[in-house]
Amino acid sequence: MKSRHEDARRRIIVPLDCPDAASALALVDRLSGRAGMFKIGLELFCAAGPDLVRCILERGERVFLDLKLHDIPTTTALAAAACSNLRVDLLNIHLGGGERMVREVVARLRDAPQRPRLLGVTVLTSLEEGDLPALGIARPLADQVVALARMGRDAGLDGVVASPLEIRAIKDACGAGFLVVTPGIRPEGSSAADQRRTMTPAEALAAGADFLVIGRPITQAEDPAEALESILAGIHA
Repeated sequence: MKSRHEDARRRIIVPLDCPDAASALALVDRLSGRAGMFKIGLELFCAAGPDLVRCILERGERVFLDLKLHDIPTTTALAAAACSNLRVDLLNIHLGGGERMVREVVARLRDAPQRPRLLGVTVLTSLEEGDLPALGIARPLADQVVALARMGRDAGLDGVVASPLEIRAIKDACGAGFLVVTPGIRPEGSSAADQRRTMTPAEALAAGADFLVIGRPITQAEDPAEALESILAGIHA
């Protein structure tokens, strides 16, 4: 049986917010066997492309491809299928593309040989309540997140990306088995930087998060491996 410590380790996703493949792989090698998964976002994917994904997978690591795919339904579905061929563990699309887009992606990947778990992006954690009216959204932020999560669940997604403040509401609305991957995780004393809706790792896990995306507190530390281990120790303190 896995220990609570190892279970928490597998839930930690470290974003590779690096400018190129060499620096990303150096960070992967420093954290090998310590992080549960590595996240590749737009900047790094545009710089290094699919070959970097393959290199990380060849090292025996798991990858969350965080591209927030958002386009007309056919284009998004074809892009998702291409990403699926890379055999990543998690892949996300943006729920702002609407239900028809989501359903087309799900249908396109239904028979994929190694289908990634599909996530929908709800409301970016850099946004606050006061930002929504300018986007034409009248309802409260938490209601918007839950409405998008329900739409994603009904269209066949495996889960969503959402801030830690909405975890419980999403689980209540969509069921305990519906995944919640949450950025905006900051250990005690860490800067929130550009995140606006944050929690500590222990708080987010207690709220029901399935995966925690923890970036700068690990990647900008003098010793990233030591920083990650300190976060794990703090979860069970």
